Amino acid sequence: MNTSLLRNIVFTDSSLAGLALRIPAGIIFMAHGAQKLFGAFGGYGLDGTGQWMASIGLEPGYLMALAAGSAEFFGGLALLVGLLTRPAALMLAITMVVAIVSVHIQNGLFMSNNGYEFGLSLLAISVALLIRGGGAFSLDRWISIHGLGSARNTADVNVMSTQ
Repeated sequence: MNTSLLRNIVFTDSSLAGLALRIPAGIIFMAHGAQKLFGAFGGYGLDGTGQWMASIGLEPGYLMALAAGSAEFFGGLALLVGLLTRPAALMLAITMVVAIVSVHIQNGLFMSNNGYEFGLSLLAISVALLIRGGGAFSLDRWISIHGLGSARNTADVNVMSTQ
């Protein structure tokens, strides 16, 4: 992979805003993913979630449940630790768009009617993290500062040879 592309993906500043968005969103996404994948926190697990997804037209239901649950659980974990925040946020934003359009939009805005306000909030957080990156105390920030292993050493050698 092109190391400059990877640097651009993980680059982030030391802003606390990214941290303030990442931690709660990561916890929420992981919990919802755990409901779908493992049946945790009162969820239905893959079989139950897959049957429900098939019933609303998301076919094949089991695969859709696996995709949504994995995106939420592992994407949430990535947000929590701030590793590959932008790709995780993109994946989660797409997941939220699908959830809003396929389940919630016909119920109106408010959560009391299973509306889309919660999904819209998570979509906005995901887009903000996609734009800004993980911020302070993220593994992306650590990689931004300390480099990418051998790729960083190569860059250092190239810089030294031009001085």
